[in-house]
Amino acid sequence: MTLLATLPGHDPAAPALAVSGLHVRLGRTGIVHGVDYAVEPGRTLAVLGESGSGKSVTARAVMGLIRPPTGAVTAGSVRLRGVDLLTLPEETRRRLRATTIAMVFQDALSALNPVLSVGYQIAELFRAHLGLSRKEAHRRAVEVLDLVRIPAAARRARDYPHQFSGGMRQRVGIGLAIALNPQVIIADEPTTALDVTVQAQILRLLGEIQREHGTALVLITHDMGVVADVADRVAVMYAGRVVEQGGAAELYARPAHPYTEALLGAIPRPQLRGQRLAVIPGAPPDPADPDPGCRFRPRCGYGTDACDQAPAALQIAAGRLAACHEWERVTA
Repeated sequence: MTLLATLPGHDPAAPALAVSGLHVRLGRTGIVHGVDYAVEPGRTLAVLGESGSGKSVTARAVMGLIRPPTGAVTAGSVRLRGVDLLTLPEETRRRLRATTIAMVFQDALSALNPVLSVGYQIAELFRAHLGLSRKEAHRRAVEVLDLVRIPAAARRARDYPHQFSGGMRQRVGIGLAIALNPQVIIADEPTTALDVTVQAQILRLLGEIQREHGTALVLITHDMGVVADVADRVAVMYAGRVVEQGGAAELYARPAHPYTEALLGAIPRPQLRGQRLAVIPGAPPDPADPDPGCRFRPRCGYGTDACDQAPAALQIAAGRLAACHEWERVTA
């Protein structure tokens, strides 16, 4: 029996991960405001949005990596198969990290310890969480490196992060995340700064792991093309809030929020060769000086007097949510 199964509230039928009403501050500034999303086992939820929209802060809060004095979760719940992680002692959350929920960080070079070999770093997971001997842990670490397609894994296990290319370091980061077969993986921009060929390899690797183990994947990205290829559902974030959610195919075909529509309109397409690319005017709001109304209003072409009030997330169809007073005009 796993540790998670022994905790209060555990429900095998519950979503793999469900975030509800999450509020997070950094210092004195609110960054995340009432985020809600969920992902089922074996499924992929893509979290979209510009830099600064709160995607990574939400992920770090889910992982328990935002703590005083730098920041804090001020409200909400983070349920892993029904178990609210925010109510657990820190030692219990630490034991769940990597074994049940794991994260692939955006910058693999910064996430890896530069003075320890990659094999040692992976082996430490097996020693700390499973109590394996040094020799057995090293053997398992080599298996993990081989699983994530590191050539000559036994030899490369002795190498240090700076001896790997960006794509190979990202594979090592994925290896750290999957080593103990977690139920949920949060991948924060796992293909950023990688060339297109390596991006495809990384996404294919994550997909293979997901299919083999039934892992739920939360993919944080601003790459709309990546989302179209791999996501089952999409949550679009803007200024710390989820402004639209829905099935990937339906959301792409018929966006219900002006921000989602603008993001899709800015995707370069072959048929637009030689034409000026569409852009979203203006800039995201200052989180330290929030607008009391709709935060996308200064950049929106659908604004009305109703936008003086912040819109609530409305269920506009089965499985579709949109936080916009004018969603019917957007979808028309």
